[in-house]
Amino acid sequence: MSSAKPHALPKSERLCSDGAKRRLFDEGRSGFIYPFRYTYIAESSTSSSVEVLFSVPKRNHKRANKRNLLKRRMREAYRLQNDELKLMAKSRGIALDLALVYSSKEVLPYNTIAYAIAKILAEVAAHS
Repeated sequence: MSSAKPHALPKSERLCSDGAKRRLFDEGRSGFIYPFRYTYIAESSTSSSVEVLFSVPKRNHKRANKRNLLKRRMREAYRLQNDELKLMAKSRGIALDLALVYSSKEVLPYNTIAYAIAKILAEVAAHS
């Protein structure tokens, strides 16, 4: 049958609902760590979950292949580092929604993206 991978990023961990996205950007707390603008909202809930949204604006990167490359790098960096955030959400009993928006006009290497995402996740975990 299907075996769960330890570092998978399944559909259930992606923020898809339009209402949840609207509420996240209207009511959430935000910050900036180069090259990302991030927004998050944490609410107490009976079912603790972490949902994430990745965005690369077309305004900064016209070519779809560049946007897709950056989103792949963002997803991979998040996927490998999200364990601490999941454990924090589970121990505190909160539902956390997080949006990562790539703000740089340059295509940065994976190491820079991974470092920035690690800092963002630590920041969100500390303030949630």
